[in-house]
Amino acid sequence: MNPLLEKLQPYPFERLKQLFADVPTNTHYKPISLGIGEPKHATPGFILDALSQNFKALSGYPPTIGEPALRQACANWLDRRYGVKLDPGTQILPTNGSREALFSFTQAVINPNTQSRGPNARVICPNPFYQIYEGAALLAGAQPYYVPSDPARNFGLNWDLVSEDVWRNTQLVIVCSPGNPTGAVMGLDEWRKLFQLSEQYGFVIASDECYSEIYFREEAPLGGLEAAQQLRVKDFKNLIAFTSLSKRSNVPGMRSGFVAGDSKLIKPYLLYRTYHGSAMSGMVQAASIVAWNDEAHVTLNRNMYREKFAAVTPVLESCLDVKLPDAAFYLWAGVPGGDDEAFAKGLLTQYNVTVLPGSYLAREVDGNNPGKGRVRMALVAETAECLEAAQRIKEYVHKNF
Repeated sequence: MNPLLEKLQPYPFERLKQLFADVPTNTHYKPISLGIGEPKHATPGFILDALSQNFKALSGYPPTIGEPALRQACANWLDRRYGVKLDPGTQILPTNGSREALFSFTQAVINPNTQSRGPNARVICPNPFYQIYEGAALLAGAQPYYVPSDPARNFGLNWDLVSEDVWRNTQLVIVCSPGNPTGAVMGLDEWRKLFQLSEQYGFVIASDECYSEIYFREEAPLGGLEAAQQLRVKDFKNLIAFTSLSKRSNVPGMRSGFVAGDSKLIKPYLLYRTYHGSAMSGMVQAASIVAWNDEAHVTLNRNMYREKFAAVTPVLESCLDVKLPDAAFYLWAGVPGGDDEAFAKGLLTQYNVTVLPGSYLAREVDGNNPGKGRVRMALVAETAECLEAAQRIKEYVHKNF
């Protein structure tokens, strides 16, 4: 077997399962899980109709590049959402969700054997982070380098903390905006800094934007392509944005998204995908077209999250170090006592509520794990259930701290 597989760490939810293996739960309470970021709002009926009306597409092999109508729908959405016009034939490529794309793109980008970079090829990512970033880097033969999110910067990243030696060996930088788990959105100044570094050192930027449509202020989060256009980055050089229908349209099981950006990266990535065998099903393409072409259901979904967070956040603010994030559907909360594992175990034992220890989403660097002392709460269930969980958490804190 590939020896690089041995470098992979257990997924956060496997660690959570082990943490709770011998934890007795209070069966007086109905179990509520805030642990997994899986959308629970209903899938719009018109998307389900499009799926059911296109079973005939299963009789043929779908093209890896996707149908022209799908790529055009993606291009139209980018224009509406960000004011960015891309060529659907050369700058857009459908993918089976953003998770698959982030992993496979990393395999296509990284060259661990270049003479100038050799075995020190780096992939920079935020810390805490989505664990696919780390796994993709390791299996590509690169070394992850973790840049901590800073609470003093609204959990933004300080690129000045990265040394010149690391930048020289960096082939890929993965950013997540809005962030998981912090909900932080990258501003134009941070993008300017990153584009300048990319121009200086030649690395590729992968911008994970799968939470872009869930936000709580009137101004929509800035996207990477949008920032590049504002900063006059010609041809979106060395930039690929990743997005998905999973959160936007409540179809996590459909596995549909796309990548967009630098055509000089899209072309070889398409070649990789052709061999990888990752073409999107024709019936999923048909459903994706109608999803990308409709905004009414996205607005409705966003308003549901806004109402939910407006109800839940004040309850948790009264007992935890937490505030309304910029975007996404997580609360990233500091816990009393500073022991995120103990907090999660105690909460499950006494009140049957599951939260994810923040240290499971981060890595210790120089003796510091930036997730330690925090928990991630995914407010994906209906408002009443999330509010009930918040009330139980408040009772737990007041009882024990």
